[in-house]
Amino acid sequence: MSADPHAMEHHGHSPDHGPHDTAPSHATTRGYMTGFVASLILTAIPFWLVMSGMLDKQATIFVIMGMAVIQICVHMVFFLHMDAKSEGGWNLLALAFTIIIVAITLAGSLWVMYHLNTNMMPTHDMRQLP
Repeated sequence: MSADPHAMEHHGHSPDHGPHDTAPSHATTRGYMTGFVASLILTAIPFWLVMSGMLDKQATIFVIMGMAVIQICVHMVFFLHMDAKSEGGWNLLALAFTIIIVAITLAGSLWVMYHLNTNMMPTHDMRQLP
């Protein structure tokens, strides 16, 4: 690296304006409070549904799972600051890849466990033995 203070400018980077100098637009107290309030609401709704028994068991489970997915997104956006602009979009691409791999692993595991009993060798009925 050369001792010239303007050498960085020739490579497209200014020494005063590094790629990590600018904070995301939502990295403010207001952004954190918005994420916190959203997290509280997304936690309170499933808790209230379970305690009140307003919905049947299966509907309650689907609502809880939906709220969990939304809450994960809220945490990633407001607290981890992951969006299409962070790290040139690579964070979002890595997240999408991770979600795909986890979904494939979970779906495959559930499929194997569900069909495990069907694909097992048949059991012998001990009453039919001589």
